[in-house]
This record gives sequence, structure tokens and C-alpha cells, in this order.
Amino acid sequence: MERENRANNGEDERDVESEGLLDGKEIERNWSGISEKNMTFREPLLVKRVNTTSQIAIVGSNVCPIESLDYEIVENELFKQDWRSRKKIQIFQYILLKWAFALIIGLGTGLVGFFNNIAVENIAGYKLLLATDLMSKDRYFAAFAAFAGCNVVLAIAAGALCAFIAPAAAGSGIPEVKAYLNGIDAYSILAPSTLFVKIFGSILGVSAGFVVGKEGPMVHTGACIASILGQGGSRRYHLTWKWLRYFKNDRDRRDLITCGAAAGVAAAFRAPVGGVLFALEEAASWWRSALLWRTFFTTAVVAIVLRAFIEYCSTGNCGLFGQGGLIMYDVSSAQASYSGADILAVILLGVIGGILGSLYNFLIDKVLRIYSIINERGASFKILLVISISLLTSCCAFGLPWLAQCQACPTDSSVSCPTVGESGNYESFQCASGYYNDLASLFLNTNDDAIRNLFSTSTKKEFNISSLLIFFVAIYFLGIITYGIAIPSGLFIPVILAGACYGRLVGRLFESVSELDTGLYALLGAASFLGGTMRMTVSLCVILLELTNDLLLLPLVMLVLLVSKTVADSFNKGVYDQIVKLKGLPYMEAHAEPYMRQLVARDVVTGPIVMFSGIEKVGTILHALRTTGHNGFPVIDEPPFSESAELCGIVLRSHLLVLLKGKNFSRERVISGEEVLQKYAAFDFAKPGSGKGIKLEDLDIDDEEMDLYIDLHPVTNASPYTVVETMSLAKAAILFRQLGLRHMCVVPKSQGRPPIVGILTRHDFMPEHILGLYPHIKPHKRF
Repeated sequence: MERENRANNGEDERDVESEGLLDGKEIERNWSGISEKNMTFREPLLVKRVNTTSQIAIVGSNVCPIESLDYEIVENELFKQDWRSRKKIQIFQYILLKWAFALIIGLGTGLVGFFNNIAVENIAGYKLLLATDLMSKDRYFAAFAAFAGCNVVLAIAAGALCAFIAPAAAGSGIPEVKAYLNGIDAYSILAPSTLFVKIFGSILGVSAGFVVGKEGPMVHTGACIASILGQGGSRRYHLTWKWLRYFKNDRDRRDLITCGAAAGVAAAFRAPVGGVLFALEEAASWWRSALLWRTFFTTAVVAIVLRAFIEYCSTGNCGLFGQGGLIMYDVSSAQASYSGADILAVILLGVIGGILGSLYNFLIDKVLRIYSIINERGASFKILLVISISLLTSCCAFGLPWLAQCQACPTDSSVSCPTVGESGNYESFQCASGYYNDLASLFLNTNDDAIRNLFSTSTKKEFNISSLLIFFVAIYFLGIITYGIAIPSGLFIPVILAGACYGRLVGRLFESVSELDTGLYALLGAASFLGGTMRMTVSLCVILLELTNDLLLLPLVMLVLLVSKTVADSFNKGVYDQIVKLKGLPYMEAHAEPYMRQLVARDVVTGPIVMFSGIEKVGTILHALRTTGHNGFPVIDEPPFSESAELCGIVLRSHLLVLLKGKNFSRERVISGEEVLQKYAAFDFAKPGSGKGIKLEDLDIDDEEMDLYIDLHPVTNASPYTVVETMSLAKAAILFRQLGLRHMCVVPKSQGRPPIVGILTRHDFMPEHILGLYPHIKPHKRF
């Protein structure tokens, strides 16, 4: 059988598993920190080798180290023997361990969530108390120096952690988790170092006064905790308990990481049901009822842990940690009665939220592209960018309140005005006794407390319209320019903060005809802006209701989310989808693009395929592994082992490496039979965790062994997913995503031809690849 190893003039061709396609354009810079490569393409399937030790993926104009995950069950002879030999006690152990890990993920994420909040409340609290104390003594310049100095020191610490230890920890982390659950294994996104930097970098970044939240990083943190538990043990740390080996596969790790993502939302918002729905609606690409139960159990554990610590801290044992930190904005005291004018105001809020949200996403995309140029210059430039944004944020937070006029404190004796020594609605700033600065009450507080002030009910005249307008413009643009610098930064809080501000502003404008409290308008504004930026509906609705404890507002929240999402969808995609694309991650969408209906599966199969016989020469296999980056190879049986050439299945590169290292060779082309099953166990071929596994360089094969034969049948997946070559590409793409595949075999429709036409991977479904092959197709055409 003819085999061609697709290489040309010393340039190794990469497997479609590890590549995308370009139409001859140079690769542009990628904002995720990958250095620029000036590579050009002569043919769609030929990629110039840049680094012989790393896999690369080309998606559009972005470069990203990439591997796909093996969600498919490899049904080879070893796997079948392993399942037949498992006893009931082993199955019970496996199920018990799943639930035990869900419990540990909930406990760990809950503890980290509490630690994050108590640390931020105390660090930021003491910083603000220092500045307030100096202000009370009329030492304004000293107060600014102390305020800005503390912010810069904290910002440098957060930026240094990201720049030098774990660059993957920068940003929200939700796009990376979403990509992983889609089947993309981007390098180091769930590594222990990323977890460390995510926790402490988030604390330092939020405490530094940046317009960022710790909610997105908490989702990433929960996923990292789950990923570490799902490594299947570690020989390095002597964690080799046999039970742990059950999790040496991507399917169980995916389920654990889904639980971790849900636990992160539950820990960030005290919203256990919202966390489950967030994982279902936004994070996970694959779902089933059993996963729903474990995810719900995990978030319930988080809720119990947080509740226990809140009770403990309510006695004053946690420093400045009190009502703040673990977000809970109770607006249930306000009467949620509304009229026709309120419905019109809510629809207006939805429209405004959709327009502002789509503009927010557009500007973030532009800012990230600019920051990528700066960040590529090295760690020092990353830190300089962090310092610059920190100084700008400090100047805005301390300087803009001077534009506001002092207001007389309310006569209500139940409130403390001005607020001294604690967070509150009435900060005195430069005002005399008995007066407060409404703009300082928003800027010189933690972001959580600022939201709480905006959500406060029965305080209609607390904030002037001019102050709300100034604060909204500042927060809107500070949130845009802050995201993308080298610190862990969430988008939820900046979006809620800006949305609550313009929501309260609309409430003030409609106060003469409206029955709703301005605090409820702030909540609806936050919902509209969240819907306009993130494009979620059900999960956001439940999270907001759990946050605010006001079920009576449910119809209005649903309405404003639907309106804002509908308006924003007419302009661009959600912010997380845009970031995934900007990072160059080959994300499989839930729906096929309309132009895919014009093509069939064989239309995107490119280049000759590298395949093996069922019993193959060692030298042939080794040559294919050395000259290609393929991760899956078709195995073909030919006479005398079959009546005619037929597809036996697919064998993975990792399994070939294990087989070659074991040196179970023979001098004749004979089937090995039971020998291999006795020599190897299924766990020998299990996917390693964060370890490197066996490399090609680890093999020690001499020249004599190159002419020997090896039987591939025991490790070949005998039941790969196949599609006929005439299946529409749209249908194949939907099947590929829903089944969580890594390889999809394309087989011929007629007999008398080779048994396989080609293999499709996720990069074959990417628009850049398809439109590169067929530039005449119009991607915007709708059916």
C-alpha cells in the first residue's frame, strides 16, 4: 500500500489536528503572549517548522500551542478486556470517587472564595482607611500619595506574578475554561502555577483598585482545582493510589472541570443554582443528567462552606470582613410594583444595555489587539502597562470626586453620615461635618461596596445625576482599558458596576412617572449591560435573583435580558466568544455556519493521508512519527488478514509510543494474539496528567529492530466515528461537536476504492480553513 508522508523540502507538514490553514498571509501578532512568527505559506497544508519540540495551531492570523482532547472512548482490545475484568467493587469505587472529588472541589473552591474575599476586604479596607484618615486631617496630597502608592505596589505584585510565573493566569479565565470544555487543551491554562497566580494575583489586583472583579478568576480557580484532582495521581509526589488511575482520561477530567467552573460561580456570587446554569449555558459544550446532579452537589457544598464562614465572621473575627466581600445585594425591602411607564423604561434599559454592551465588546477587542503588541515586548513592558493603568485609575478615583458638590447628610438617624472607619454610602472626602461627597462614596470604596451603594433602596436622591454620569463614563472606559493587562481580571463586576450606574441614572430620569425604586432600576441596568456584553440569559437571570433576593422582580429581569441580548446580537458576538477567537483557539460552535451546507465532508479533506497496516514495520511507524505531527493514524487490514482492504480503526500517537517503548516486536507478520493483552494493562495507555508522558526521544530502537513487525490491532480503536464522504459539512460539524470528537473518519460512498478518504479534525471545520480552500464562498450568506 502506498504511503506518503506529507513533507516537502525539509518542511514537515503538520497534522490537521495541530494546524489550521491560511491562504498565504503572514501570521499576525497574538495577544495571548505568543511571540510573533513571520511565516508564510506556499501551500495550504504545508507549514514551515518553527520549533521542533512544540505543536502549533494556525487559526486565521493567530498562533497558539494547541492539542485537542480525547473525549472519545477508545474501544480497543485492551479497553474491552479491562471492562470485562472489572469487578463490582471496582465500579463502586469509581462512582464513589466521582462524588468524593465533587465534594473536595466544592470544599476547596468554597475555601478559596472565602479567602479571596476576606483578603480583599482587609487589604483594600486598610488602604482606604489610611487615605480617609489623612483626608480628615486635610493632608490631601499625602492621602493621594498613600492611596496611589498602595495601589501601584499591589499592582506591581499582581503583574509580576502573571508576567514571570504564569502568563496564562492573566485575564478572566472563563474563555480558556470554555475552550477546554469544548475540547481544546491549550498549554498551561489549568496548571498548578496558574492556580497559584490566579488566587493571589486576583487578590492583589482587586485590592489595587483596578476596575476588575474576582468572579471570572474564581471560575478559572475552580476549574484548576478540579483539573489537579483529575490528574489520576502523581508518581513524583507518590500519589499512586490505584483508585486515582480511573481518572487518567479526558472524559472524567472534563466532568470534574465542569463542576469546578460551576463551583467558581457559586463561590463568587453565593449563587449555587446560578453556578449550575452558568456551566450549562455558557461553559460546557457537552452535558448529561448525571453531570447535572454532581454539579448541583458541588455548588451546594460551596454554599454550605460560605454560609458557615459568614456566620463565623459576623461576630467580628475576620477583621474588616463583614457585609462586604461575599456579594449579596439585598433589594427585597423595596416594593417591586410597576406600571406601563416602568415597562417602557425597562425596554429602554434593554436597548441601551444592548447598544452599550456591543460597543463595550468592540472596544475590548481593539484594546486587546493593541495590548498584544505591548505585551509581546516582554515582562517588563507588561508590568509598565500595569503601572500606567494603576496610576490612571488612582488619579480618576481620587481626582474625579473633587468635581462633585458636597451634599447634606440625610436626617434619618438610622444611617451613619458621614461614614467613618467603614464602608458605606456617605463618604465625607473633603466635605465638612454633616455633609458627604456622593462621587467619593462610589470611587473610594471597593467595587463590591460601590455596587451595594448603587443598589441601595429608599435612597432616591442620594446620588446626583451629574455624579452618576461622571462615574458611569469613568467606569465604562476604565473597565475597557484595564482588561487585557497582565493581572487576573474578571468582567462581571465592571459590567455590573457600569450597568447599575446608568440604570440608576435612568431611574432618576423616570422618577416622576415611575413606581419602581431607583435601586431596582440599578439592578435592571446591571442586568441589561450583562446581557449586552455576555449574551447569557437564564444563568444571569438566576444569578441576579440569588444576588438580590428579590423574586418579585423576575419578569422585569427576564424582559431586560431578552431585549438587551437581542439588540446586542445584531452587532457582534458575546465578549467571551470574541476573546476565544482573538486567542486563536479553534472553538467549535454549537451551530454550523450557513455556507457549510454548500459543501460535503470530502471537500475539506486535504492532502494524502498517512496510514498503517494492521501489522506494520517498526521503521515505518517510527519514520511517520518523526516526519509528521499527526496524532491519529488510520489502520488498514489487507489480504491475507482480510478478504480485501478494510478500515480496521484509528491508532493514537501516544499509544504507538507506549507500544514501541515496550518492544513487543516479531520477525514475521503475525497477529500477536493474547501476548500483548498479558503484557500490557489498559492503564499503561491511559493519558498522563500534566506530566509529559512518553516522547519520541525516549525511544531506544536500534537498526536491527527497524525491520521487525509490530501488531497494532490491540491498541487500535476498532469503532471510530465515520461519516460518508457525501455527508454535508454542516451535518458533520454538528456531529463532531456533539460527540466531542478528536478525529472523524471520512469513508468512500462506493466500493472498489481505498477504505478511507481522509480524517477530519476540528481545524478542518474552522472558517479560516474552509474559506481558504474556497475563497469564492460568501461567509455572510444566510439561508
